[in-house]
Amino acid sequence: MASFDYVIIGSGINALVAAATLGKKGHKVLVLERNSTAGGCLLTEEMTDPGFVHDVMATTMVLFLTSPAYAHLADDLAARGLEFAHCPTPTGVLRPDGSHIIFTKTRSSNVDRFDAHADGDGAAFAEAMAEMERDAPLVFSLLGGRLWSAATAKTIAREVFRRGPRGLASFIGKALSPARGYLETAYSSPTTQALWAPWVLHCGLNPESAYSAQMLKVIAFAIEQAGCPIVKGGARNLVAAFERLIRDMGGEIRTGSDVVSILAGTGRKAAGVSLRNGTRVFARRGVIASTTPNALYGDLLKDWPEAQAPEIVKELKSYRYGKGNMQMHYALSRPPVWKSGEALANVALLHLSDGIDAVSRACNEAERGLLPAEPTICVGQPVSFDSTRAPEGKAILWLQMPEMPRHVKGDAAGEIELLPEDGWTPDLREAYADRVHAILSRHIDNFDEIVLARKTYSPSDLNALNINLLGGDPYGGSSVLDQFFLWRPFKSSINHRTRIAKLYHIGASTHPGPGLGGGSGFLLASGLR
Repeated sequence: MASFDYVIIGSGINALVAAATLGKKGHKVLVLERNSTAGGCLLTEEMTDPGFVHDVMATTMVLFLTSPAYAHLADDLAARGLEFAHCPTPTGVLRPDGSHIIFTKTRSSNVDRFDAHADGDGAAFAEAMAEMERDAPLVFSLLGGRLWSAATAKTIAREVFRRGPRGLASFIGKALSPARGYLETAYSSPTTQALWAPWVLHCGLNPESAYSAQMLKVIAFAIEQAGCPIVKGGARNLVAAFERLIRDMGGEIRTGSDVVSILAGTGRKAAGVSLRNGTRVFARRGVIASTTPNALYGDLLKDWPEAQAPEIVKELKSYRYGKGNMQMHYALSRPPVWKSGEALANVALLHLSDGIDAVSRACNEAERGLLPAEPTICVGQPVSFDSTRAPEGKAILWLQMPEMPRHVKGDAAGEIELLPEDGWTPDLREAYADRVHAILSRHIDNFDEIVLARKTYSPSDLNALNINLLGGDPYGGSSVLDQFFLWRPFKSSINHRTRIAKLYHIGASTHPGPGLGGGSGFLLASGLR
């Protein structure tokens, strides 16, 4: 029977960060992954045509590149082959009428671009970024720090002293504002508003969600500094660098290892795990679960009375998951030529959206179980700054539609016939992909002629790829205010500890929430001995 200091269930970004951070402390760590490859949502495949390298799910690495985890591990990962590809024009928006704006990594350029659309919008953006710079210590302490800690208490006390009680209350009230209110009052141009509106989706929020305005400012601040980088050669190379690092420090990663239960030791402490094949693995210092609350409490701890206490059962029942996600991938015979301007081909992540109302409408439709009539389409163009992603002269497109119903009840456009009881069938998936394809065809010259292959993943397909994506929700649960910060996943949660000694919970379902920052894995591992 093998024994390790820590056993980690799952191998997504938080698990990998935790394993590497613990390994650097001298601990022997085992990572167990039920799938045939490690990485969670960091999955790269040539699923269309040979030589076309697609990131199946996650691709943009700005959260990782700007994270404390990366600052701690950067040299180790670079020494093991990790390289990023960067683009000077990280994002932009293209509206149905062809109007567009491209965001750069240069403040003065962005101010000029916003002012070109509406006088004063540039100054409004500059003011928002200056505000972010002033508020950064408090904002990032709350968004990424260990909330139940002396360090956070000291940060808040310092801010009370600096701002005064009224000043801090004013900051909190402003930080809780929805994106709609902020965008409509700060910017006059509908196109500038449309540039930022879709980004709330990448936080698992809607334009009307509390604190979504603050998240937009954080995103703009991060993208202007770090862009929308991708991993050169595919996200799989980030996973490969982590695998080398963990093994170099004496740890192990075992794929095809499906954990079915957590073992109890002396004093009802977590002592290890049991695999589906009957193997038992013991952990001297602790078990770390990078899972959803449903998987942890409903499956892995189903035989633990402590995990079936009435208050836990009640909190688990009330935990809500967010909208589903759809991914599409194209192999193209040549790079796309955008009808509205050649410069759009050099944007790393381009949103096709008509702005706040369009995003809000699609969110509402998805949350009511309807296929959105006009989805927000996120278009990644990796070949424009990473030539390793496709054969010479050819290209790929990475598409994400974040406003999908997890359970389909109907079509908002009234065009696609479906039976709700059938769910996301292959026919339904392809019918909706055709709608997305038609929107692309309106914007890209001769799009049908340059498409070599297309591959689509519905919300249920994504759930099949990754057990943590319940209903295709890539954010580990809704990120609305009552399920965020101190209250993620449960109202009674305290950092990443559970009620069972030596059992810890990390991943998108825990603070600081979803994304590729590896925040929960780093917060936990940096605090463990």
